[in-house]
Amino acid sequence: MWGCMLRELRYLIRHKWDLALVTLAPLFLLILFGSMFYAGKAEHLPIAIIDQDQSQLSLNIQKYLSHNSTLQIYEVSDNVDEVEKLINQTKVWGYVHIPEGAEQRLVKAQDAGISIAFNQSYFSIGNSISSAMLLSTIEGITDFSKNTYLQNKLPYLNIPTASLKISPLYNPNLSYEFYLEPFMIPAILHLLLCCCVAFAVGQELKYNSTAKWVHHQGFLQAILAKNLVYVLIFSVWTWLWMFWLIEIRGWFVAGQLWLILVGQFFFYLAYALISTTVVLATQNLSKTFGFIAVYGGSSLSFAGVTLPLNNAPIFTQFWANIIPYTPYAKLQTEQWVVGSPISISLIPLAILVLYCIFYAAISTILLKKMTRKLTQGATHV
Repeated sequence: MWGCMLRELRYLIRHKWDLALVTLAPLFLLILFGSMFYAGKAEHLPIAIIDQDQSQLSLNIQKYLSHNSTLQIYEVSDNVDEVEKLINQTKVWGYVHIPEGAEQRLVKAQDAGISIAFNQSYFSIGNSISSAMLLSTIEGITDFSKNTYLQNKLPYLNIPTASLKISPLYNPNLSYEFYLEPFMIPAILHLLLCCCVAFAVGQELKYNSTAKWVHHQGFLQAILAKNLVYVLIFSVWTWLWMFWLIEIRGWFVAGQLWLILVGQFFFYLAYALISTTVVLATQNLSKTFGFIAVYGGSSLSFAGVTLPLNNAPIFTQFWANIIPYTPYAKLQTEQWVVGSPISISLIPLAILVLYCIFYAAISTILLKKMTRKLTQGATHV
């Protein structure tokens, strides 16, 4: 196996484009996404306020909205059409509408009629801005009721108002860096890994060099040796990225780091073996790259990371359960973010190992069949 791995490394050194795919391409991706999510989360998102009440209540709400770092008040107006035009031009992402008489209705224990509208076509921005506007508006109303209206009407009576505490767990800063980057980097690197492995195996088929590939070793050892070269290379890139997030950016691991690293190894190995199996089965790189684009490219969307799987169609749930990225994402979340007991994460780890065993067996059978066929053909000639 060491000889086969050295043979693959010599191949990479001789072919500069292949070497660039396992060195420059991952480095570029790490720099790109590290820079993209460095800020953590979107801040100072522009909003508008439709203030038709011109009251102390509306001033209080405006004060709390301006103090929220997620928001930036772009315009305060009493013209609904003007603000809706700003929404259509995407100059603002939402607005708070305070209708005329809102304060009077509020102090009479009636519906103040205050409404919030936001642009949800940009899902992440829509969620961030809606939460920030809702929280600040409620804080403004509560402060007005307690410290302005009740204090003026009942100055000598200390009445505690009801309060509600909201605590986001495991990512209290709502940082995109800690939410998306730990999933996006493995999702993109495993796709690049599949392409590298597919091309490496495809070259063996193109030049009819499978006999040299398997020379003096078993078929399984030959497959594992070739795949391990790329698995280890991409694992090292992933470790560098984790060092950046954990040591430089300060996103600590709540659970067991070693379990994440073991899970990453089997995660990459599973996809490498899948890529090998498809190449040997189709013997066509174009079809293989098409399969990789569909199967590997859909991993992030179908793993329940960005889009929920609850009440999803049967096909969506089926697809989520046949890709190795789903158990890996679960394992990584449990150990990196939540800090779950090891026994819980052993289940997704076992699923990753089963993927590796299954596709290693299938690819070994296909390689053995192909090599024997080529050997018999050469002998016949």
